[in-house]
Amino acid sequence: MMEESNVSLTDATVISVGDVVKATVTKVEEKQALVDVGYKYDGLIPISELSPLHVEKVSDVVSVGDTFDVKVIKLNDEKEELVVSKKAVAMETSWSDLEQKMASGEVIEAVVKEIVKGGLVVDVGVRGFIPASMVERHFVEDFSEYKGKNLRLKVVEMDKEKNKVILSHKAVLEDEAKQQKSAVLDQLQPGQVLEGTVQRMTDFGVFVDIGGVDGLVHVSELAWNRVDKPSDVVKEGDKVKVKVLKVDKENERISLSIKETQPGPWAEAAEKFKAGDVVSGTVKRLVSFGAFVEVAPGIEGLVHISQIANRRVATPGEVLKEGQEVQVKILDVVPKEQRISLSIRAVEEDRVEQAERASKREQQQFQQENNQPLGVTLGELFGDLKDKLK
Repeated sequence: MMEESNVSLTDATVISVGDVVKATVTKVEEKQALVDVGYKYDGLIPISELSPLHVEKVSDVVSVGDTFDVKVIKLNDEKEELVVSKKAVAMETSWSDLEQKMASGEVIEAVVKEIVKGGLVVDVGVRGFIPASMVERHFVEDFSEYKGKNLRLKVVEMDKEKNKVILSHKAVLEDEAKQQKSAVLDQLQPGQVLEGTVQRMTDFGVFVDIGGVDGLVHVSELAWNRVDKPSDVVKEGDKVKVKVLKVDKENERISLSIKETQPGPWAEAAEKFKAGDVVSGTVKRLVSFGAFVEVAPGIEGLVHISQIANRRVATPGEVLKEGQEVQVKILDVVPKEQRISLSIRAVEEDRVEQAERASKREQQQFQQENNQPLGVTLGELFGDLKDKLK
């Protein structure tokens, strides 16, 4: 590479190719600009030597009176031809600067000049390219709104020989997100109740943003009742209250719960269920010692094997099956222990007792209507009739 030298031409009459000199724009034409470099005739900057980027009009880049450094790239006194480059100076300075910034990871700013196939073009002294995959953390379908936008960037790849500079806006955003996540993780404590936004849905739960950090609400923590699909309870964009269950700072994992922020089913159990009540329920599980019956969302009670039927039952499966709807009588409710004792046998016994009472009432009604005591025999009835006929 030819050495550059800053030459003061106040009194100088000699310049050489490769010199870097001060230039002042004296005239702007369609495809070139004329500049005064203190030489015996003006220099010329072709439109292609104005900027590392494509230039449509010279007037978009320079105006009469502008002063800047240029590099002499061609000199022919016989033809009075002096060609200088503004781009060359900018590029030489920029390569060195960009190399330092890439090594240090420093963030730079640049305005989007062009939208091209596959990404964005910016002017960083040289032509810088931002691939579409490095613009944002999320997928962007239309980049039309990015032209003229100022972006914070990191240099991720350089090749001076190929005149290639790759930049990333996504890298800056990810660094900031990582710092924010670390700060949030340091502040989070199990038991905290926060407001968040549902970001993503999965089969096993949903991810909720709680201030720049995503935490997982497992499907079992979405509601007190059984949830088949997360979409049955929430959707993306929903604002939700969550309780922090666990914070794993080392692995950057946060476990959250939505149901823990809501009144649990047992909170109302004492008022809703009383000993002696008969309610409907669904057989959820059969075990060797009985059956668990759900009498309300999130509330399951045990029907002990001895309370399933009036006869001896060897296994609950002889009488019941999972999913079956049954009538049960509440024997005992202990909300603090989340325990409720149920009986199917008691319901049947109550029905028999009620039937016996109904039969007795019918007998009493018959007695009153016929003015006859209960338990009278036919002989007695006919005997009385015989006496009356004598």
